[in-house]
Amino acid sequence: MRIISRKALRDAEQKHRDLQGSLDVWYRIAKKASWASLDDIRKTWRDTDSVGDKTVFNIKGNRYRLIVKINYRSQTIFIKAVLAHAEYDKEGWKK
Repeated sequence: MRIISRKALRDAEQKHRDLQGSLDVWYRIAKKASWASLDDIRKTWRDTDSVGDKTVFNIKGNRYRLIVKINYRSQTIFIKAVLAHAEYDKEGWKK
């Protein structure tokens, strides 16, 4: 998968210091993946859900949410947000 953009992940690690390492693990797994559906993703990253047109990965023991949009045909992942659980619950990210 091609991931756009890794900078968003690095920025999130700067904002939330306890994320360091966790997003890098996700990045390395996703980059090597060849996902065709949510079921494929769940074979690799079990705690993943679909919300509207977005895919939400639970990161760091469900304390953070990585929100992405995936184009399976072009094998591209677009990073939309990395949010702490409390930020995610406010649902402003759905807009």
